[in-house]
Amino acid sequence: MAKQFICTSTEPIVKTKAGKYRGFIVDGTYTFHGIKYADAERFQMPKAPKKFEGVKDAHSYGFVCPMLSPETATGEIMVPHRYWPKDENCQYLNIWSQSIDKKAKKPVMVWLHGGGFAAGSSIEQICYDGENLSRFGDVVVVTLNHRLNILGYLDLSPFGKKYKNSGNAGNADLVAALKWIHDNIAGFGGDPDNVTIFGQSGGGMKVWTLMQTPAADGLFHKGIIQSGVIDGFVSNEKQDGTIIVKALLKELDIPEDEVEKLETVPYEKLAAAYNKVSPEIAKTGAYIGGNPLANDWYLGDPVTCGFTDHAKTIPVMIGSVFGEFAFGPGVHHKYDLSEDEILEMLKKKYKGSIVKFVKLFKKSYPEKNLSDALVIDSIFRAPTINFIKAKAEHPESATYSYLFAFEFPFDDGKPAWHCSELPFVFHNTDKVVICGKPGASDELEEKMAMAWVNFAKYGNPNTELLPEWAACVPGDEATMIFDEKCEVKHNFDHALIKRHLEIAPSFWEMFRPKEDDEEVVILH
Repeated sequence: MAKQFICTSTEPIVKTKAGKYRGFIVDGTYTFHGIKYADAERFQMPKAPKKFEGVKDAHSYGFVCPMLSPETATGEIMVPHRYWPKDENCQYLNIWSQSIDKKAKKPVMVWLHGGGFAAGSSIEQICYDGENLSRFGDVVVVTLNHRLNILGYLDLSPFGKKYKNSGNAGNADLVAALKWIHDNIAGFGGDPDNVTIFGQSGGGMKVWTLMQTPAADGLFHKGIIQSGVIDGFVSNEKQDGTIIVKALLKELDIPEDEVEKLETVPYEKLAAAYNKVSPEIAKTGAYIGGNPLANDWYLGDPVTCGFTDHAKTIPVMIGSVFGEFAFGPGVHHKYDLSEDEILEMLKKKYKGSIVKFVKLFKKSYPEKNLSDALVIDSIFRAPTINFIKAKAEHPESATYSYLFAFEFPFDDGKPAWHCSELPFVFHNTDKVVICGKPGASDELEEKMAMAWVNFAKYGNPNTELLPEWAACVPGDEATMIFDEKCEVKHNFDHALIKRHLEIAPSFWEMFRPKEDDEEVVILH
């Protein structure tokens, strides 16, 4: 059935502080693509976008940030992607809303994309489209691009005051976007006093780093962190870019007293130089950029540095996925295998005795096939448990825990992997065919999308579609398990995850570059 499309010379047009934008309407959803929320010179802090006369069309997505390495389309059935023209002038956002009445005051959900702090975009994954979620939840959905990798997170402060916070330029773009939303979202039917930021993987990290950024205080009111905590990924150490920047200058044959020339080196040349010199520096443990830099602007990981007084007041929903790194082939005919056959597979995968691990797995997941223990995750889950423990110590706001454990109809039954929950959150399982499981996926999509929407509306994810879901308190992590059967369990996997950490390879062991491998680890 054809959708109704509306876009006339006078409708829909919204006035912002910079000027007027014309979007389009699809079956009642007001849609605006590619609105400029800020401008910035390379390595500099963002500024408000330039004002303009007349009406600009917001009909095309804006540029996405350039990447350090070319994209490679692999595994598209599991995480389908789309790609877009790139330019470092990439501060653009997209909006979906059910109203453009200033008095509507609908909750605002701001999506921060994954890809670590080095890759990705607001439209990278097909399921990032905000139309269905906006319509389903009657909320305003915003997705945005910002500077990444060496454009957004390279500290040049030792080389001049003008670069004071260049190590956080990418997150400064996020703050600029939130300021733009605060100042303009009412025109798109949104409530600037009810803004939730939510993100997955690197996007989840962006949520909690913004919680620790005083410049963002008051610009958002709730946070959802999806697979967004890994120990050591964002350092709290006091570092600076002296070594990496000197190495870049040497590789590019630029004198140290002419560091400003880095501002005009073509990005491809700059990226090639960085990719060449950074691996050897990284091996020494020295700073190479690529992530937020702890300083007086960004105050550091709250689990080790402590939550700011403002962060303590932010309600948080946080969780991860059963098999974060389960991207490889599934276990063929796993339901036909004997337990002895599966135990042999587990012995090959893990170091040391698996007796205790198997016992704990069966206790935590009595309904799961034992072969799923091959891909269970602790790399995200363990630090997520620690984050929840630290946040729950502060009664100023609630903290809700979840785990996504759905089994997909692929490779004879595949446990959930990194990013696999996103189509359910965005109410977009129709766009990702691997989610199709009649009698299960539609129902789970309704439950999850409603929980996310209710949290955005009220700071509480409870819905009549789910069992009662209590906030976490010290000593009691009440975790909502999102699966074909959704249920709440208390501290259900803590012993299992502790044992898994002892026998499984760490994140850095799994992804540490080999001697001849200069690829950068990217979390999507």
